[in-house]
Amino acid sequence: MMFLVQWTPYQRAGFCTVIVLCSLAVFFAYNNVNINSNYDIFKVLRPPGISEEVDGNDSKVHVFEEQIRQEMRNLTAVPTDRTIILIWFWPFNYKFSPECIGSDLHGLHFTDNRSLYNQAHLVFFHHRDIRTDLSNMPKEPRPWFQKWVWMNKESPANCHRIPQATSLFNLTNNYRLDSTVPGRYGEITQRKTAKDDFKLPAKDKLVCWIVSSWNQNHKRVHFYNELKKHIHIHTYGAAFGMKVSRDEGVQLITSCKFYLSFENSISKDYITEKVYNPLSMGTVPVVLGPSRNNYEEHIPGSSFIHFEDFDTPKKLADRLHYLDQNQEEYMSYFLWRREFVAKRGSWGMDVCRTYKYMENAPGFQTINNLNKWFWG
Repeated sequence: MMFLVQWTPYQRAGFCTVIVLCSLAVFFAYNNVNINSNYDIFKVLRPPGISEEVDGNDSKVHVFEEQIRQEMRNLTAVPTDRTIILIWFWPFNYKFSPECIGSDLHGLHFTDNRSLYNQAHLVFFHHRDIRTDLSNMPKEPRPWFQKWVWMNKESPANCHRIPQATSLFNLTNNYRLDSTVPGRYGEITQRKTAKDDFKLPAKDKLVCWIVSSWNQNHKRVHFYNELKKHIHIHTYGAAFGMKVSRDEGVQLITSCKFYLSFENSISKDYITEKVYNPLSMGTVPVVLGPSRNNYEEHIPGSSFIHFEDFDTPKKLADRLHYLDQNQEEYMSYFLWRREFVAKRGSWGMDVCRTYKYMENAPGFQTINNLNKWFWG
């Protein structure tokens, strides 16, 4: 037996609206048509008898219409054949380009144009630029295919935690080795073939240090104040009233036998350009930061001197004086260069590695507790 259902005018109007919208969604998806989200499609599709200004009893109609509008925006924000990477915040307002190898750039569109938000596959957010109330973050819902990337190269001591952002991101791009896509300050890569081509640059200084910021409470400052009692240290940088340019910094580091690679804070995997600069310039870094074991996860153990290898600053100074007088033993700190090369990292490399990761990554993923993972 067939039962006939009597629909109300509102039900009939709603059913017709859904049919029309589904047809439009299919048409737009196959023809790659962009819809202006400000255009009120309900001025055309609104059934007779339902006005734009409805009273309180008809408030559900507006709610229904807004839900349909949002679904239309989501349906039409489909991924294109090109992978769109959107930089929402340039890190420290520093603009860069992707540094991809060979054909990695094929099909990649890199932009800071926020109007492409609904089409972007990856959106990078630099942590230091995010406001604590998230007021400068995207207001529109995230498209289903889009991943948000948390980008940060500062240590936990030098950046604030944002409670509302703890479960906001899909990927992390950070110096930590357990980051989704590690974005380190540098790296040691293996040569295709071993080479004995290293020539030690001319050296006219024993120990150097370039420092921009100074904090009496930092561990590196306490250690420096003790170390300088036993060995002469050539100091430069804003902290000593002697700013140096990038080129001048390269010349200074190259001219020293040892460079004080003292980090401003001590944190897991926080190994910065203070280490990779001297390694790439033919100078031995004397490091102060995480444990020796942690350093050896990043760089060869024979390429640096760790401050914790010595009971006192005086014993470290004695070792540096000894190496200054024993060239053969000093040169042993460069044997790693026969098989490896030190390279500095870059934001552009991080973007490309994240792009490559996304190509092979599983579908949906999220960082459940960013604050606990990074700040502990």
